[in-house]
This record gives sequence, C-alpha cells and structure tokens, in this order.
Amino acid sequence: MDCLFCKIIKGEIPSETIYEDDLVKVFLDINPTTNGDSLIVPKKHILDFREIDNETLIRINDVSKKLLPLYREKLGCDGLTLSNNAMYSQEIKHYHMHFIPRYKDDMVVHSSNKEILKDIKIIKDKLVK
Repeated sequence: MDCLFCKIIKGEIPSETIYEDDLVKVFLDINPTTNGDSLIVPKKHILDFREIDNETLIRINDVSKKLLPLYREKLGCDGLTLSNNAMYSQEIKHYHMHFIPRYKDDMVVHSSNKEILKDIKIIKDKLVK
C-alpha cells in the first residue's frame, strides 16, 4: 500500500509523535495551521468516516479529550477545532482527525464564497423534503 499515513504508522517515514496506543497515532502536522496542529490517525487503514468503526471513532474522541488539557497547559491554547474531511476535500485517503489548537490571536478564518451560497430556507427544503 502506498499510503503516506500507513508508512508513518509503520515507522517508514518519521513523524513527531505526540501520543500512540493500540488503535491510534497522534503526530504533528507538517503543514500546521497553528502551533501544535496535530493529526489523530487510526493505525488500521480506513478510507474515510463512512468506513470507520465505532470503537476507533470513540477512541479518537477520547484521545482528543485527553490531549486538550496537555495542549492548553504546555502550549497555552485557548480552544480547539476538530475537523475531518472526506471524498473531494480529503487530501490523504486515510481517515484522520485534524486536532487544531486555537489561539485568540491565530487569525484563522473559516471563509466561503458568499456569491454561490443559497438562502438557508432553500437548502433546508432540499434536505428535508
């Protein structure tokens, strides 16, 4: 398999590992958004959230809860953004949770192309009907 994350998990590619157990590995993102930006990756190759088993997903959430106090104490972060991409927006085709420490001065902005957005009532009608 030619998966970057599988190679990191096997130790074929070095990583700055923060935490590891029998199900997941957490390492610093080499293209960080903020200081401490990390990836929580299942050791088993799983394509995306549509395939992940509940045990692994729960472990990822538990590890996130466990790591946040450490990042707050050691890095002084003010909050956290957890995100996951699938299909079109998923650059590496191995499930991973982005664990992004947030700082009051980090200037991270979630933006969109407002010109293409439809009225939320139209979106709701499409989803509910």
